Amino acid sequence: MFKLCVENHPDNRVSKLQNLMRVLHCPTRWLIIDFIGKGAKSTKEIYENLIENNEKLTPSGLYYHLSELKNGEIIEVAEYREEGGGAPEKVWRLKNKKIVIDLLKSEGDE
Repeated sequence: MFKLCVENHPDNRVSKLQNLMRVLHCPTRWLIIDFIGKGAKSTKEIYENLIENNEKLTPSGLYYHLSELKNGEIIEVAEYREEGGGAPEKVWRLKNKKIVIDLLKSEGDE
């Protein structure tokens, strides 16, 4: 029902809300948010924490979730760590601790 109501909606507020709902619908992503909300963590640390919490996840599945959270502007790369001569490992942190949604249109919103 919600999808039918917002599909192709011209209001920017609605598309922002729809994007946030798409990004945050997954319980695994909330586990990631809770874990890195306590402080920046490496990809490896996040993966190990999820496995300890009985998440059935492959490394590529984790990269997918991290990418979705990054594209949704929920998390960001805080730094890169050099690990044993290979490619640097990303360290992630929350971009914001709160999400604010304007209920009223502001100038410039279509």
